[in-house]
Amino acid sequence: MASHRKSRPLGPPASRRTAVGLGTAALASVTLLQSAQAAPGDGEPKQSIEEVQKKVDELYRQAGSATQQYNQAKERTEEQRSKVDGLLDAVAKRTEKLNEARRSLGSFATAQYRNGGMSPTATMLLASDPQDYFDQTRVMARMTDQQEQAVEEFREQQVATTEKREEAGKSLATLTDAQEKLRESKRTVQAKLAEARELLGRLTAEERARLAEIERQKEAEAQRKAEELARQQEAERQRLAEEARQQEEERTETASGSGSGTSTGTDTSAGTGTSETTTGTKAQQAIEFARAQIGKPYVWGATGPNSYDCSGLTGAAWKAAGVTLPRTTYDQVNTGTRVAKSAMQPGDLIFFYGDISHVGLYIGGGQMIHAPKPGTNVRIESIDTMPFYAATRPA
Repeated sequence: MASHRKSRPLGPPASRRTAVGLGTAALASVTLLQSAQAAPGDGEPKQSIEEVQKKVDELYRQAGSATQQYNQAKERTEEQRSKVDGLLDAVAKRTEKLNEARRSLGSFATAQYRNGGMSPTATMLLASDPQDYFDQTRVMARMTDQQEQAVEEFREQQVATTEKREEAGKSLATLTDAQEKLRESKRTVQAKLAEARELLGRLTAEERARLAEIERQKEAEAQRKAEELARQQEAERQRLAEEARQQEEERTETASGSGSGTSTGTDTSAGTGTSETTTGTKAQQAIEFARAQIGKPYVWGATGPNSYDCSGLTGAAWKAAGVTLPRTTYDQVNTGTRVAKSAMQPGDLIFFYGDISHVGLYIGGGQMIHAPKPGTNVRIESIDTMPFYAATRPA
């Protein structure tokens, strides 16, 4: 019976095994594709270069904002520390005066003791509350005027010393709070920069090249906008110059017919010219200083001379021109006269982003000198590389 059994065809099972193999391979391909699209170590889809670039820019902006908060906290900490030092000096002086008053009373007590035992002054000094003693025994009525003056001086110095000590204690608590805010701002800056470095560190060489190309395209577009602004400003300058020429011609014609108007026109022009020259000279000095810093590294919190952050550079530049600016962008933006973007002149301060976290020094032609961000140096760049917020003229 067994010899008559027919063997089953092998085709269908083999086909099934082939189909299963193809399905497994397809599934593996999908899995590998999904794995390739996931960021290493986080299980989330990998960001595109554009997304990485946008994220890094935002992290640098946040770090810039945190840097200004750090600068502000540092400035307040230094002010508070100076106040505390002054109060501690005042406490020391008050304590010395209190000791002098105590020694003066002690001398009276010693003299009276030698003259007949325990003096009222000594009894008063040993009392827990000198004022109660005065009220109860009326020692003041029996003391000489000199003794009364010494006791009053002691009481005044005691009160003043206590008040100064309390004030110093409160000021020390405020200093401690300011120092904690300073440390918090520092941690925030470092965290933002570390996150940006981590994102950039994940990129391959090819991705880094693509990111650099995106940056070049952005810079080229910003440069195009800067050149357009320069053309507009030049056209406006020529228009104003033509208007001034026509007005001068009209004044000359009027003066030739009547000599009464010549002196007034000349005085007005001279006064305006002097003011503009003074402003222009200071602005030029600020620009020359800033140019000399080109190539120096950006370091957050730095004010020179070897490195700068954005507001540190603008502050140092205008200081070289004899104008003192506040430390932070938040305060610098409120210094001087606010001007429109189209009316900017060399030397003006330009502020960027809605949180006013960056500032540069305008040099004309749509260009500025600024300290951009960590990993870069002070350089000349188009003012359109970042979103414009406001412009001010310090002098």
